[in-house]
Amino acid sequence: MVTAIEMLKVAARDYARYRKTRDEIANMPLDVALDLDIYPGDADRIAREAVYGRAA
Repeated sequence: MVTAIEMLKVAARDYARYRKTRDEIANMPLDVALDLDIYPGDADRIAREAVYGRAA
């Protein structure tokens, strides 16, 4: 059985991964982002899907 504390730890870890991913994408040099076909303005969406998965 998963305890509430374990659930909070997982949520905190996932949120930290989301923020780090979002910040890395948002601060990526524009030429690199364009080479990877990434629009830095989509950093929130890309990071959310990478960490939490796509919404159903």
